[in-house]
Amino acid sequence: MVIDSHQHFWQYESQKHEWIDDEMATIRRDFMPQDLAIVYQENRIDGCIAVQADQTLAETDFLLELAAENDFIKGIVGWVDLRASNIEEVLALYSQYPKLKGFRHVVQGEPDHNFLLRSNFLRGIAALEKYNFTYDILIFPHQLGAALELVKQFPNQKFVIDHIAKPYIKDGFYDGWASLMLEIGKQKNVYCKLSGMTTEADYKTWTPEQIHPYMKLALEAFGADRVLFGSDWPVCLVAGNYAQTKELVTQFIAQLSPKEQKKIMGQNAINFYNI
Repeated sequence: MVIDSHQHFWQYESQKHEWIDDEMATIRRDFMPQDLAIVYQENRIDGCIAVQADQTLAETDFLLELAAENDFIKGIVGWVDLRASNIEEVLALYSQYPKLKGFRHVVQGEPDHNFLLRSNFLRGIAALEKYNFTYDILIFPHQLGAALELVKQFPNQKFVIDHIAKPYIKDGFYDGWASLMLEIGKQKNVYCKLSGMTTEADYKTWTPEQIHPYMKLALEAFGADRVLFGSDWPVCLVAGNYAQTKELVTQFIAQLSPKEQKKIMGQNAINFYNI
């Protein structure tokens, strides 16, 4: 089974989705399951994980509704305020939905470089394991140090790094990102998504060869058992079509054994999210 481990749905609102800037104007519209179903049929994708794009409980409920209506949505990664004093109560409520696999906070947008290590946030992370919820880590490279400390504190909690931690591919930055990714990869409870890479390069001029060193490092750090294919649709559309986004990964991993390729293209997502 081929699983896209990372994509989004939204009904576009300029204020809610203000992060979609003028350079990304092509995705200033609605993207819903009926749109993605066509794309998946054309690209031989069997299912997906839908990930939050807005930090509200309404967003989590919106994704749950879509998942209930569409079998190809195998799971969702929602949002809850992990810093909330009633987090146990909130998680208990959401634990009744089998397709709700885990949560994500847009930490990349937090001005506090050590947001991940604040006591109220750590209390929320500590509550996830009881319900077998995963946590998607969305950060920029300058937050990798805090992420390393986080994942070390919770060795039994399943984490996944989104978008290979968004290295500055366009600027050619590599070494600092690479050293910390190798350290994080040593923590066996942490996985990594090969997703969101073309949008960290130049939207118009990126080449697979430019991105290959970053993918190679991610594979070295996490191994074929802990790397997941993800498209980041529809965000990926600002830098190419779905086929190009998928081929970036499939052509790179063609060097691996068929078994390893199947893991990266689906089985690892099934294992991580307990699909």
